[in-house]
Amino acid sequence: MRNTRDRLRHAIGFELIGLLIAAPLASWATGVGLNHMGPLALFFSVVATVWNYVYNIGVDKLLLRYQGHTHKSLWQRVLHTFGFEGGLLIVALPAMCWWLDIGLLEALVLDMGFVLFYLVYAFVYNWSYDKVFPIPSQSAQRVPG
Repeated sequence: MRNTRDRLRHAIGFELIGLLIAAPLASWATGVGLNHMGPLALFFSVVATVWNYVYNIGVDKLLLRYQGHTHKSLWQRVLHTFGFEGGLLIVALPAMCWWLDIGLLEALVLDMGFVLFYLVYAFVYNWSYDKVFPIPSQSAQRVPG
């Protein structure tokens, strides 16, 4: 299982790179100025960073308990990504409605754009992260009993 320092590096790197790509892209796609879209994207980045940390610890504990290691198959990675994005949706819709002064349907469409971007981005980032920073040897790890 990854340690706290590694999880922080993972979460912060994910959000910084994602923010640098997503905020200008969302501003361009919606016509909303970066000075207004940027703070919303930054808010989501902070929320997502905390959620990323908590969610990944929970997933790793479940994987350790039920399969004895934290390596993910392709389908586990897909489910992992959808679960992460689904959790963010709970916070995203009300915040978008309020900040951008738009209706729920408009917020849902905008959020779907973010979700599509981040689904692909999360998959690529997490897979790449695991290649660059491999999970420490599983043999020394024990599943709590």
